[in-house]
Amino acid sequence: MFATLSDRLTATFKSLRGKGRLSEADVDATVSEIRRALLDADVAVPAVRAFTSAVRERALSSEVSEALNPAQQVLKIVNEQLIEILGGSSREIRFAKRPPTVIMLAGLQGAGKTTLAGKLGRWLREQGHTPLLVASDLQRPNAVTQLQVVGQQAGVPVWAPEPGNGVGDPVAVARSGVEHAREKYYDVVVVDTAGRLGVDAEMMQQAADIRDATQPDEILFVVDAMIGQDAVTTAEAFRDGVGFTGVVLSKLDGDARGGAALSIRTVTGQPVLFASTGEKLTDFERFHPDRMASRILDMGDLLTLIEQAEKAFDEKQAAEMGRKLSGEDDFTLQDFMDYMRQLKQLGSMKKMLGMLPGMGQLRDQLENFDEREIDRVEAMINSMTPAERANPKIINGSRRSRIARGSGVTVTDVNGLLQRFDQAKTMMRSMARGGMRGGPGGMPNLGMGGLPGGGKKSKGRMAPPKRTKKGKSGNPAKRALQERQAAERAAAAQSGGSAFGVDGADAVDPSSLQLPAGFDKLFGR
Repeated sequence: MFATLSDRLTATFKSLRGKGRLSEADVDATVSEIRRALLDADVAVPAVRAFTSAVRERALSSEVSEALNPAQQVLKIVNEQLIEILGGSSREIRFAKRPPTVIMLAGLQGAGKTTLAGKLGRWLREQGHTPLLVASDLQRPNAVTQLQVVGQQAGVPVWAPEPGNGVGDPVAVARSGVEHAREKYYDVVVVDTAGRLGVDAEMMQQAADIRDATQPDEILFVVDAMIGQDAVTTAEAFRDGVGFTGVVLSKLDGDARGGAALSIRTVTGQPVLFASTGEKLTDFERFHPDRMASRILDMGDLLTLIEQAEKAFDEKQAAEMGRKLSGEDDFTLQDFMDYMRQLKQLGSMKKMLGMLPGMGQLRDQLENFDEREIDRVEAMINSMTPAERANPKIINGSRRSRIARGSGVTVTDVNGLLQRFDQAKTMMRSMARGGMRGGPGGMPNLGMGGLPGGGKKSKGRMAPPKRTKKGKSGNPAKRALQERQAAERAAAAQSGGSAFGVDGADAVDPSSLQLPAGFDKLFGR
């Protein structure tokens, strides 16, 4: 969603690099570019004014003028102000001292309240709570049925005494849902209310009546993040008509400019608690202003990536995989397929890779990444026998043809899989061991030719370069020098000397060089 804004801000900071000191004109130009970028992202004008004035004031202060790297200092200021405009710090849900905790969802029709109710219920269940979903949207066609289906997928029970489709009293359903939760010892109640195509008095009154009947501990305003500044106008109307204690941004994975996320906190004063980042029930996460600011500035979001990985990989599997990658146990194609299946549990590979720092520069490559490639790899490995998965070296030409036919791919695809598996195995083992010795920064010294598409492929061992025999020079002096050097080399060879001009008696003992274990075998000792 923030791709355009991120690109604009990144380009702005690049123009500051290499400057030892920032003048007032440099700061004004930078702030002007940031202002245009925010306005193009459909951020509300009051939020833009507050943001840019704070950045300009801090950029002209002593904290930048005395900094060793002014460009990085300005980036730090913009990051801190983004965190501030997004809400500062994350806020937890306020749970009632005496259960059940009542959470009421409100918002316009089409904002995604019903699906979000299932996502919130699933998230609460994973946190150790026993939630209950209440179907109080009785006017939208099939809203009750949709909530029942979503609740079943999320593993959360649904209270739906009325069929909906215009039948029933939503206030009475909400009240009876809270009573049912209290009797059956559900500790959280999520009330799904009706929305409208616009803000009107009837909708506001119904929402206010449900609020008065249930006395919710949290009223979450669900807003479509793709509607820009209109989200702020709607939020202000709900704040004045019903009131809410927090905001949930839905459809944050869309291609809109993201102005709602950067505006709603400043205009309404209420924090963003959650974000819906996709259509699946698992595409739901806590909203962290610092992490979102880091994503906008293309600095990645490793904390969220780590949290998602911890959910997908249990401790036992991680320990077993660590032994295989470190070389204690053999890493096979079956392990490779299991590892990819666990990665698929994290969600979209594009989304996961997008959380890495600097991936904004590779956005085009990420967009062209084919998620189905993992399915093709899995099909090829499934077409192998257990012996072939355990020992890929036995896969000869006929076996490769059989695997290709069984998985619906070409032999070239199978060859590419086996080659990538060897490369991935080498790289992961090197990283598991802390990197290769002599490699910069502890990274494995593999070379570009060892990466897919990184160099020309050779069909066997490379032949040593041919030595061309040089003819004698036509210059008498130079020819005499060549003849003398040739005679010295011949004499050294007859006396058992070294090709490097070191006599055999004075040759260096490899053991004295403190080389890695086994390296002395290269010297024939």
